[in-house]
Amino acid sequence: MNEQRQGKQSKPRAKGLHPRNLHRDQYDFPALVKSAPSLAPHVKPNDYGNVSIDFADPMAVKSLNAALLKHHYNIHNWDIPEGALCPPIPGRADYIHHVADLLGLDGLKPDRPTIKLLDIGTGANGVYPLLAYQIYGWHCVGSDINAQSLENVASIIESNPQLKETFILRHQPDKNKMFEGIIRPGEFFDVSVCNPPFHASREEAVKSNRRKLNKLARNRGESPAEPAPKNFGGLEAELWCKGGERLFLKKYVKESQLFADQCRWFTSLVSKSENVKPTKKMIRKQGALDIREIEMAQGNKLTRFLAWTFI
Repeated sequence: MNEQRQGKQSKPRAKGLHPRNLHRDQYDFPALVKSAPSLAPHVKPNDYGNVSIDFADPMAVKSLNAALLKHHYNIHNWDIPEGALCPPIPGRADYIHHVADLLGLDGLKPDRPTIKLLDIGTGANGVYPLLAYQIYGWHCVGSDINAQSLENVASIIESNPQLKETFILRHQPDKNKMFEGIIRPGEFFDVSVCNPPFHASREEAVKSNRRKLNKLARNRGESPAEPAPKNFGGLEAELWCKGGERLFLKKYVKESQLFADQCRWFTSLVSKSENVKPTKKMIRKQGALDIREIEMAQGNKLTRFLAWTFI
């Protein structure tokens, strides 16, 4: 529905992962360990007697991600540097599935012209293009301002020959630009995706990380601890930027209008619910013809992304 022309729309509340998401059921840890033996040391019974991992342990979470990507998506040797953002694979896959719906694609690897996806801020993990190609066969461009992040993704591509012609990396030299210098003259993308930095400063990111670890400790019945500040390892662009998520989204939306004819749909995750309304207002101000808010749910966690088009 065209939100700008037809007013505020009611939307169904997301109830779970997308129907095509492979992670709708609990993790099959024996199968994952068989595919990725390096996960084995992290798998053990939890307080409820179920086999799981310690989600407060960064190495355990990274090993789980690598196992999921190998077992379900045939991505080998996935790794990230210390301090890099370690994305939850089920939620990232959900974003890609909902984007496929946005594009009118309701099946896997459709027999139609190749879809082109642009990932703004692909980070050191490169997860959106990895999933988009392995699930749907899309061709992808991943951009980032951090050369170290791109080098890491390049090593992942090198380990997976099927990606060499389908996942291209581009460096953004200007931290104040998103699309300029990345989208080339005459180039057209079907969709852009983005996971904006959540926080406005390193200090805010450290506090958020501490709250998350303390919550996990309380859920395990342990006393909340004050962990040492996370070593962000120079990959701060993944986690914070001046002005935080709201200012990032404002710049993203304003610049999207300049490339209105070169991308069918612009999309971005919006982590903080209070940023949805002002971002929609900015999108309307730029003259978008259609605006969508698409909710996603995993367990009790509700997330969403905004999508808009000028054509």
